[in-house]
Amino acid sequence: MSQDSPGDDSKTAAYDLHSPQRQMIEWQIEHADLNALIDQAVSAPGPIDELSLRRMKKRRLALRDQIVKLHAQLSPKEPA
Repeated sequence: MSQDSPGDDSKTAAYDLHSPQRQMIEWQIEHADLNALIDQAVSAPGPIDELSLRRMKKRRLALRDQIVKLHAQLSPKEPA
């Protein structure tokens, strides 16, 4: 019987770190984090840093677009 070499596990782990599914999860987490930051900034007492808020919203929108695009690539096409 043949045993897998230790190098095989690291190659699989490296592939998993760069898989499209993992990328989507990372983007979803970042999107959720930005949602929380935006909510905090808006509800915080005192003046709001409009520039930072605008940048966070722009990044959140870009992430949403990336997530939708990747989801469309990963989803199987339905037959007509």
